[in-house]
Amino acid sequence: MVENVIWPAYLDAELSRSKGRRVPQDLAVEEPTVDEIAQAVQQVGYDAKIERDVAYPRNHYTPRGRVLVKDSEDSKNDVVQAVAAYVSTMRD
Repeated sequence: MVENVIWPAYLDAELSRSKGRRVPQDLAVEEPTVDEIAQAVQQVGYDAKIERDVAYPRNHYTPRGRVLVKDSEDSKNDVVQAVAAYVSTMRD
């Protein structure tokens, strides 16, 4: 089983690439939540598990949680891009 981690920082429009954002600025959203990300992961077709009391290593002062994506056969980058597109669409 392949398990990927998606941190909210990966989709955060307020962060630069060097601070942790992994998607293009046009797919990024302001202050993404783990609930939004988990919903998007499920809509894309994967199982999601939320862990709330963990902090992104580059910003360990602000615990925002993370989403574990289970059984993804696609690359992590493909999953993150698909999730970002869905979260961006949900916000519009």
